[in-house]
Amino acid sequence: MGDITRLTVHELKDMLDKKEITSEEITKAYIDRINEKEKDVQAFVTLTLDEAEAKSKKIDEDGRNGEYAGIPIGIKDNLCTKGVKTTCSSKMLENFVSPYDATVVEKLNNEGIVSLGKLNMDEFAMGSSTENSSFHITKNPWNLSTVPGGSSGGSAAAVAADLVPWALGSDTGGSIRQPASLCGVVGLKPTYGLVSRYGLVAFASSLDQVGPITKDVKDSSILLNIIAGHDEKDSTSHKMEKVDYTKNLDKDIKGLKIGVPKEFFGEGINDEVKEKLEEAIEIYKSLGAEIEECSLDVAKYSLAAYYIIACAEASSNLGRFDGIRYGHRAEEFSSLKELYVNSRTEGFGEEVKRRIILGTYVLSSGFYDAYYKKAQKVRTFVKNEFDKVFSKYDALLTPVSPTTAFKIGSKTNNPLEMYMADICTVSVNIAGVPAISLPAGVDKNNLPIGMQLIGNSFEEEKILNAAYKFEQKLNFREKYKPDFRKE
Repeated sequence: MGDITRLTVHELKDMLDKKEITSEEITKAYIDRINEKEKDVQAFVTLTLDEAEAKSKKIDEDGRNGEYAGIPIGIKDNLCTKGVKTTCSSKMLENFVSPYDATVVEKLNNEGIVSLGKLNMDEFAMGSSTENSSFHITKNPWNLSTVPGGSSGGSAAAVAADLVPWALGSDTGGSIRQPASLCGVVGLKPTYGLVSRYGLVAFASSLDQVGPITKDVKDSSILLNIIAGHDEKDSTSHKMEKVDYTKNLDKDIKGLKIGVPKEFFGEGINDEVKEKLEEAIEIYKSLGAEIEECSLDVAKYSLAAYYIIACAEASSNLGRFDGIRYGHRAEEFSSLKELYVNSRTEGFGEEVKRRIILGTYVLSSGFYDAYYKKAQKVRTFVKNEFDKVFSKYDALLTPVSPTTAFKIGSKTNNPLEMYMADICTVSVNIAGVPAISLPAGVDKNNLPIGMQLIGNSFEEEKILNAAYKFEQKLNFREKYKPDFRKE
């Protein structure tokens, strides 16, 4: 049978269908793997291994009620899970147990998918390295002294380390794609409104989107099939016909028009990253795709606009954590104001405080027009630029991260340098379009390099098809795997 935890979800499903394996055997293999490797990676915040084992046993006894029933998963800790802690990796919600399930979690449960636990993240999804968790820093399994990226670093590291076969993450400015790139896995940020945000603890409501982190592109399309769809509980959820994202994966991409925006390959992009993407372009040419350099001058405007909009919305969304209704409450206070101040001072970490202050500033009287209103105008400009470029191309090819995984602690004293890690990803969230990150190779230190394919709104099928054909040609998973080294 080999190592069960190395298998993809579609491989596991085939074995379950043929009765070559039971759900309990799969779950136990992952539990053993977690017991062996979690101490090194620290991808989880809360483990639910006993419950997972009991659920998988019951699925074997009662019969599978869904196509992917009996397959384990990991869930980012900002998605509400009934009866299980949902902490957002913050001291503010350290002991919060959600009374309900997020819509995406409900869909997993209806499918019979087994949760192994909640995955670590940057506190309230604010960060690019998972160093901002209040509990512990998740390590990158390719090199344990480097970061896994963020904010879905726990999700990406868990999939890369084979602690889970797939995971859910959330992406506000690159938080699925950037850790997927740094950990050598596949991360998909769907079109805004395609997947329900109900039960996702909000960071920046107009930018957040839930999406899959998986071992390969086929698994990504399978998980998107499960979680996508209209939800009346989410006012931003889009009504559209059900699409099977696995249907056109293997379609020929001859004649597919791929634009390569030159501005995304400028200053700050590591030479090895550029080199791997140039090799990727050659692979696409060999597959019959039409590649053309184009111009999309939005990256430098997007980063500034993103941090203004995201921080403004964060300061508004985090206002609910006041020490009164739920969440951390200070023990010492002499007035209502002091209760607010002490609870928030103790409950929030440095990065969250930084963004609340910035967001409150840009929304304040006298600065609203100068910053927030202007950022919203830039947002319209960015969306229009994407519309223009998609009138000509089917997809865009860019880097995901300017560099490979950086050393833990190397950027913590320089927030601006950390924010620059999002330069290639934030414009996608501002425009609300879909994008996928998939491995394009490794650098000289054997650290993964990701490639980003961006599509037009609700055209996930196109980018999944293009990603799948590239993945089949490159065979990344057969050539490379994490070695858990420390250096």
